[in-house]
Amino acid sequence: MHLAYVITTGRGETDRLLSTFAERLLQQGGDLAGVVQTNTECADDSKCDMDLKVLPDGPVIRISQSLGAGARGCRLDPSALEEAVARVGEALDTQPRLLIINKFGKHEADGRGFRPLIAEAMMREIPVIVGVNGLNEQKFLDFTGGDAERVTPDLDTLDAWIEKAAPTAGASA
Repeated sequence: MHLAYVITTGRGETDRLLSTFAERLLQQGGDLAGVVQTNTECADDSKCDMDLKVLPDGPVIRISQSLGAGARGCRLDPSALEEAVARVGEALDTQPRLLIINKFGKHEADGRGFRPLIAEAMMREIPVIVGVNGLNEQKFLDFTGGDAERVTPDLDTLDAWIEKAAPTAGASA
């Protein structure tokens, strides 16, 4: 089983890292499935809009919702997230060489979101790279039975990992 995860500390760092990594692999002809996240700062709010790009070539799905001024609840739009999950699930049927999931978040920690697709990919022996935040690391490790490999969050390390896990994932050589 090839399952790796990255944890970063800066706001949006994991999103940028996995997006750049996915783009690099796609430019090399990589056969990918999954999602990467783009955050767009809102002019009137300290929060950002969150969009998921379904790999390899879209669509882009807005997974955040505006709750109005002063709202403190979770801004995640669960139905939009489930739309992204369904589209990635369809892509798994093509047996890609790599699955990238931008975040093992609260939904995944609670057994929803992309969690079933991560498990399915592992059963199909499709290598998986997941972004995990520190708050959900233990739940992620519990879910994976401790079999996930934490890798240094940089492009060189991700390149080396994918070369070991799925040598043809990055290039169509």
